[in-house]
Amino acid sequence: MSKTAVKMLANTRTRNEIGFEKILSDIETCTVYGSQRKKQLKPYLPGQEDALQKEYDHTDVLCGMVREHPEEVAEMIALLWHVKEIGLTLSRSLSQTLSVVELFDVKTFLLRTAELRALLGRLAKKVPEDYQLADTEGLLDRLDPSGERIDTFYIYDAFSPALAELRKEKRQLELDMRKSQKKIRSELENRYGFRMTPKCELPVPKVDKALSNLVAGLSELHKTDEDYMTVVYGITPNAEMDAICRRQDALEAKIEEEEEIVCRDLTAEVARWENELRFNCGIIGNLDFGLGKARYAAAHHCVRPQICEEHSLTIEKGRHLLVEEILSAQKKSYCPVDVELKTGVTAITGANMGGKTISLKMMGQVALLAQYGLYVPCDKACVGLSNYMHILVGDGQNVQRGLSSFGSEMEELREILDNALDRSLILIDEIASGTNPTEGLALTKSFIGYFAQKPYITVLTTHFDHATVGAHIVNLQVRGLSGADFDRLYRELAHANRRERIEIIAKYTDYRLMRVDRMDQVPREALNIAKMLGVYPEIIVEAKKYLV
Repeated sequence: MSKTAVKMLANTRTRNEIGFEKILSDIETCTVYGSQRKKQLKPYLPGQEDALQKEYDHTDVLCGMVREHPEEVAEMIALLWHVKEIGLTLSRSLSQTLSVVELFDVKTFLLRTAELRALLGRLAKKVPEDYQLADTEGLLDRLDPSGERIDTFYIYDAFSPALAELRKEKRQLELDMRKSQKKIRSELENRYGFRMTPKCELPVPKVDKALSNLVAGLSELHKTDEDYMTVVYGITPNAEMDAICRRQDALEAKIEEEEEIVCRDLTAEVARWENELRFNCGIIGNLDFGLGKARYAAAHHCVRPQICEEHSLTIEKGRHLLVEEILSAQKKSYCPVDVELKTGVTAITGANMGGKTISLKMMGQVALLAQYGLYVPCDKACVGLSNYMHILVGDGQNVQRGLSSFGSEMEELREILDNALDRSLILIDEIASGTNPTEGLALTKSFIGYFAQKPYITVLTTHFDHATVGAHIVNLQVRGLSGADFDRLYRELAHANRRERIEIIAKYTDYRLMRVDRMDQVPREALNIAKMLGVYPEIIVEAKKYLV
């Protein structure tokens, strides 16, 4: 793949590896529009710093609302949950008459946007343009002629004077029909002594043979329903009622025609407001996703990063959000890490269990979140935008292609070499660890020398002795157990089981990074950890003999 063909800042594997996709999925949205806005999220690249700063300025407003007006924000979220998707309805309004249900959906959308617009106006002195809803009260007035502003919709009489007259006549005919039926009911009840229901029905038990025979012979009644116990009779229409029925049928047809005219007129009105409605759909997406970002940032103690012009990455007390979440569930605390990276190579060493990989992923997480306009998990960060990011964690095999972990790692390194641009951020964990130490060391030195000459920020972890000797790089080392109280540590380990010993060692480990002048020795902390975890003393003693 040529460098000009690169379309994305970071590939899917990198985004998943550093936890970006999980964080994005955890940012809650309430509407279809917010979900669409989240799916359309694009990174800001070098040269777009001003646009990114503007994005952060807008998010700052929502963060202020979340912090200072939690009850009103909760009200806003409740409103967003009730916003319906009307995109298809708007498209239909251009060529077809909308149904009453569709017009109801448009009205409820207008009600919610009006309420959101009013809430925003109360909460923010100046609403950023990304969250400024267009005024659609004119259309709402048209769909709600009575001005009740409630979640109902009907083809009201107020929509059409002609419709109002037709319905008035219909109601009068219904009264005339009931009057005629009641007259006949009264005559039958007085003549034969039975009692009919208010609906002018006469239920006749089948066991009552006398009543059954009487009713069967009455021309004024006819059977309307029957079950295994009862026969129900209703009043047989006379000439007067037949005339009323014919008039009602004709009137109903006219009413339907007039309602169709009203729906057609209202549809045309909706179509005239299509641009404003679609604009508000987009604004609601911005607001919904923006609130989701602000609420996530508040819940996870994330901050706005400073965006700098030079290609660098400085993080104070950085945290990996997904690891922190796991530790929090276990009632454990996260050890924040500071790091300052500039163009060139930075090498990190430390024993396994030292948190090097997590720190590497944390760096990528902060950098990538920043370039997507999201707040970052640290106390402070200064980020210079990258053109390309890639993290390589050699923790698996490409079984489908028949590659070992080393082969898969080399293939991915080739991808990095092919796609890296100026201002790239390259993060590599345990480079060439999947092959024999002699060749692994040679490859590591060669890769370090190559990356040291490129305009990239390259961070790699390694265990190889002398790998960075002679190279112009920054050396960092995990503090590990260097400051631990070993007497207390050994007392806790004395009677612990296997799992408990690992957790105790982790508790005493300092995961912060410190800069060292040179890194020409493998850290000997690995032997201490091996001893603590029960490896026989004679093996530890013998291992020390091989250390130069």
